[in-house]
Amino acid sequence: MTSERSERLINVLDKRQPDLTVVLENVFDPHNISAVMRTCDAVGIQDIYILNNKIPPHRKWSEKSSSSAAKWLTIHQFTDAQECFDALRKKYKKIYTTHLSTDAVDLYELNLIESVALVFGNEHSGVSEEIIAMADGNFIIPQVGIIKSLNISVACAVSLYEAYRQKKNAGHYDAIKLHGQELQTLKERWGFVEE
Repeated sequence: MTSERSERLINVLDKRQPDLTVVLENVFDPHNISAVMRTCDAVGIQDIYILNNKIPPHRKWSEKSSSSAAKWLTIHQFTDAQECFDALRKKYKKIYTTHLSTDAVDLYELNLIESVALVFGNEHSGVSEEIIAMADGNFIIPQVGIIKSLNISVACAVSLYEAYRQKKNAGHYDAIKLHGQELQTLKERWGFVEE
């Protein structure tokens, strides 16, 4: 590995935000998943959670959509909702779903500086009632058009860039957050060799 490559990987790891994640519930289209992965990498998310308890687990992601982002992410796949949420609760303080409902708050009212997981549902029916009941709250992305929904990858990108904005303003990208075994494991997985 060249010193330039090594420096680039260290810079990426230094900006990773282990207190922010995305959960995808029964998302059918691997292109949508891959597009979400690309955005996750762009804003410094390392871990992504994929819950498929109504559809078969995915075997691969779309390289074209993800630009191979999956290679750089830690992907946790679950087929049981409770197991997925048990894993999330160990790491994240709040879990929010995105769902059109009367109790939903505006995305821009969320505190995305705290440790948080954002859940996005499948392309047709959105987040399930089961998952909504397990979450801490529900949000919507404000819209003024006729159609009241966005493609899942777009909705995720809008939400994650709001998280990015809040975290950047709070100085989160200026502080290294990955440490210890988690950092070492990623370095090894990414082929980083220390001099």
